[in-house]
Formats: sequence, C-alpha cells, structure tokens
Amino acid sequence: MAYKFIDNYREKGARKKLVIELADKGISDKNVLAAIGKVKRHYFFDETFWAQAYSDKAFPIGEGQTISNPYTVAYQSELLHIQPGDKVLEIGTGCGYQTCVLLELGAKVYTIERQEKLYHRTIQVLPHIGYKADFFLGDGSKGIAEHAPYDKIIVTAGAPLVPQILLKQLKIGGILVIPVGNEKEQKMVTVIRVGENDFDKIVLDTFRFVPLLGDQAW
Repeated sequence: MAYKFIDNYREKGARKKLVIELADKGISDKNVLAAIGKVKRHYFFDETFWAQAYSDKAFPIGEGQTISNPYTVAYQSELLHIQPGDKVLEIGTGCGYQTCVLLELGAKVYTIERQEKLYHRTIQVLPHIGYKADFFLGDGSKGIAEHAPYDKIIVTAGAPLVPQILLKQLKIGGILVIPVGNEKEQKMVTVIRVGENDFDKIVLDTFRFVPLLGDQAW
C-alpha cells in the first residue's frame, strides 16, 4: 500500500463531521471525541479510498483484518476511561488507528500484533506521522507479561472468553475491555479488577470483530 500524508480542508472537515456523527450516536466523552478529531484516519488508507476514510464503517487492511469503524474505536476508548499517563496494553495493533487514539488520550501504549505484515507496516507508519508506542510482534492472547501490570487492557478482536492470562496482567482497579462471543458476533465486556482474585464484569452492546487468534483464544 502506498501512503501519502497530506491533510487538507476536505479531510479536516470530514473529521469534524465524523465527531458530530459519533456524538449523535451516543459517544459522550469529550476527550475521546477530541482524539477522534485529531487522528488522521485517511493516513491508514490508500489515497484511492480517502473518500471513505471518515465514513463510520470498517474497512479491509489486508491479512484478513480490518480497521474498525470509528464508532467502535470511540466506544471501546470511552469504556477504558483513560487518564493521562495510563499504561495501556492493546491486543491487536492492526493498522494502528486505535493505537493513535489511545496515544492522543495520553496513554503510554504497549501494543501487540500477530500478523507480521501488518506489524512491519504499522511500525513504519506510526512514527512517521508522529505517534510513538511500544510495538510487539506475537500472540496477543497471552498479553505481554514482562511489562505488566497495566492500568488498562483493550482487545480489538473477538474472543470466545476472557483470557485469564490477561486478567492477571491487570492492576487492581484496572479495566479490561474485550468483545466476547462467537466468530460472528460478540458482546462488549468490561472487566474491572477489584481485588487480587476479584473481578466485576459488565456485559454491554453487540459488535462484530475479526476473531482473536492465539493459544488463549480460537
């Protein structure tokens, strides 16, 4: 994919409209909306498809993966309640769009991607457009234990259950957001670690994600 990094009045205007659309759909966190308004989503598209970059739709990015629709990115980000300086583990870097939103919210992001081609593409693109995260290639279903514990964990692929190994990498008081269900649709689940072995779980709305792959998943 050939990338161009040009941001003109059309793209800026499209981002403003997208922010309004997401607010109308129920996203209320002003920091999340501001982050969506700052991240140049068209940078993750070939120039041929720039006209579709600010539609609230998912889009293929290769290797059987997609860039999530902006509403889903905003929804998960809102559930995380990011505070500046939060240490966040992202399972499934993909093209890096969600990563950038987390960084705009002030998080320190550790992000892991299983697909090697996506990983190598993203570690080139994100620094070039001004975003710095700690990137890892590997099985995200296992998390990244060597850098645990995390304030927040976000999983950007559908899992059959909440991997216990991820819960163990969460700080007490920390939040895990993960879509859980079958390979066709999932419920968004928030898990809060309230004690060493105690967790509160909240089951929310239905979404459709690509499957989480790995030893602790499908």
